[in-house]
Amino acid sequence: MFSIETFHRDGFDIVALKDNDSGAQVEIVPAYGAMLHAFNIPYQETLLNIIDNYVNLEDYKSNMAEYFKSAKLSPFACRMPGGEYKWEGKQYTVQKAVKPGSCIHGLLYDVAFTVEKTHADEKSATVTLRYQYNGADDGYPFPYDCEVQYSLQPGIRLQLTTTILNRSSETIPLMDGWHPYFTTGTPIDDMELQFASGQIVEFNAQLIPTGGVLPYTRFQEATPLEGIPLDNSFLLDLSQHTSSCTLRDPKKHIAITFYPDHSYPVLQIYIPPHRRSIAIENLSGAPNAFNNEIGLIFLPAAESRVFTTAISAISW
Repeated sequence: MFSIETFHRDGFDIVALKDNDSGAQVEIVPAYGAMLHAFNIPYQETLLNIIDNYVNLEDYKSNMAEYFKSAKLSPFACRMPGGEYKWEGKQYTVQKAVKPGSCIHGLLYDVAFTVEKTHADEKSATVTLRYQYNGADDGYPFPYDCEVQYSLQPGIRLQLTTTILNRSSETIPLMDGWHPYFTTGTPIDDMELQFASGQIVEFNAQLIPTGGVLPYTRFQEATPLEGIPLDNSFLLDLSQHTSSCTLRDPKKHIAITFYPDHSYPVLQIYIPPHRRSIAIENLSGAPNAFNNEIGLIFLPAAESRVFTTAISAISW
């Protein structure tokens, strides 16, 4: 049986989704970018949080703009140089930036989502969140609704579904993603990564895509991460495997597996300098998609688009 609890802890108002049989628990913070705060899984007769989160609200306020941990990325993700792009023959400049000229990860990463609905039964525990963007940024004057649904399911599986509804009177540019960091407490250099991709997006020295794609097969088999720097985008071959990405901890015998559907064909991997966690980001397009159009979505007026991924975690 599943259940839902709400509580306040460390400065956050949290919605917790619980699997009362396995003990697994997911914690979401609606008020700060629909943030995934915890995914607690059973491990050696206790619970282990596999999400690298913020310790408290003060930590969030001090470090959010550096790491964007588990934030919703919309209506674009990753870097957009100067926040500039051209759409339907008109030049736009996004105003929201972490510092002047540094536009990254969209417009919703720190906004307050509202809880629209919660439901729990014998099959799942689900919370649905919503944010109505009204076009306030001159660089993206297109109103739309962003609905985010977290659903904890049997088998220690968390499904995330995002629905974007275009409330503008015209077609709008769009990409979608989210930015979780994962950890088991084991250093990343002692872990392995495998994902179904034979192509890497070519970046320039500023980590902006050139528009090209190069062959790359290093992670088609489980590969130790020791000493490997990663801040790259890969094009997934979603037909290769049932799961498209697995992070393994051979020391603690934990495997975290990701199941994006065809709405998320891009996998962005980032290992921060401290190498204690790894960001595994499901994206609908490549960084700077508003300019290079790799995966860019053209969403007509009054239409919606659904993006779905899932995560499961097991110990053996």
